[in-house]
Amino acid sequence: MNKNIALVALTAVAIALAALKPWKALAQTPVFQVEECATIRWDGRENTHVIRPNGKVEFLGKILGTASRPNRTDERSFYLNIAMNALAKEGYQFAGRTENDIVMKRAVPK
Repeated sequence: MNKNIALVALTAVAIALAALKPWKALAQTPVFQVEECATIRWDGRENTHVIRPNGKVEFLGKILGTASRPNRTDERSFYLNIAMNALAKEGYQFAGRTENDIVMKRAVPK
């Protein structure tokens, strides 16, 4: 009888430890930042810039100046589209916008 009680108790402890193991692994997984954002700020063709996640500001006047805009095309939409596509090549996706800003996001490399 004592062997049966000991066996049941040992089985219960093993089941409890097995059930707690996934919770312990989840609790120790550090999740700080999984995405980073860059902002495209429209301020005319010469002054449009990208604010990178690290705070660095990159003016796009030289890049946008090389693109030839077709007649009857909206200047702002055309050049913002070029800027968005440049960031998309770096792995960014559209996240949102305001009147003069476009926010792009991407997963943080692990």
